[in-house]
Amino acid sequence: MRILITRPKEDSLRFAEMLEARGHQPVCAALLSIRTFDGPELTLEGVSAILATSANGVRALARRTKERTLPLFAVGPQTADAAKTAGFEKIEYSDGDAATLAEAMLDWIAPEEGVLLHAASADNEGRLKTLLAEEGYRVDVQVLYEVVAHHKLPEPAREALSQNALDAAVVFSSNSALALVDCIEQAGLVEACRGLVAIVISKAAAEALRPLPFRAVLIADKPNQNAMLDAVERASALG
Repeated sequence: MRILITRPKEDSLRFAEMLEARGHQPVCAALLSIRTFDGPELTLEGVSAILATSANGVRALARRTKERTLPLFAVGPQTADAAKTAGFEKIEYSDGDAATLAEAMLDWIAPEEGVLLHAASADNEGRLKTLLAEEGYRVDVQVLYEVVAHHKLPEPAREALSQNALDAAVVFSSNSALALVDCIEQAGLVEACRGLVAIVISKAAAEALRPLPFRAVLIADKPNQNAMLDAVERASALG
C-alpha cells in the first residue's frame, strides 16, 4: 500500500522504515513539529523516578539533564526505546495510555519513595498526575516541549493526494488528526480522501477525523506503534 505518514519528522522516518520492511510505500508528511524548551539543567533532588508519556518527552528531558540512573517509567515500548537510546539505565514500560501507566506504577514504586517527575508537553491535560494523586503519589509536571501544527501539506503529500496515488493514512494522535483535517481542507482535497483508509491510534483521533470522508477508519487495538503496524496489515486486507 501507499501510505501517508503524518508524524513529526524524526518519528515519520522511523515508521517509514518499518513500513518499507513490510513492503509498503510510505509518503512522509510531517504535519507537526516538536519545539523543545531551553532552560537551566533540571533539579532532580528528591525525585525518585521519571515518568515519560512520549518519546518526545524523553528527548526533551535528555537535553535538560545528564541524569540517567533514576528509574524511568514509560507509557509504552516506543517511549521506552527512546529512553534506552538516550542512555537511561533503568526502564520499565506499560503498554497503553496514561491510565495503564498509572496502574502499573503501583507495582513499580511506592508513593512514599519520593516525587515523580513527569516530562510533559505544553498540551498535557494533567490526567496522569490526577490518576497518580488518587493513589497517593506526588507528581512534579515539567513542561519541556510543545507540539506545533503546520497548516500546509508538504508538496509530495499534496501531489499524491491530488493524483489519487495513496491508499491509506496513518494518524498517531488527535493533534495529527486535527492538523491533517486542516491541511486537507486548506488544499481543497477533501474529496480525495474517499478512496483512503485512515489508520488511527485512538478513538479520539478517529473522532477528530470525522470531517474527512475516508473510505474506512481503523483504530489500533492498542495505542502503540506495533499495534498501528498490525492495523496497517488489516487495512491492506481490505483491498
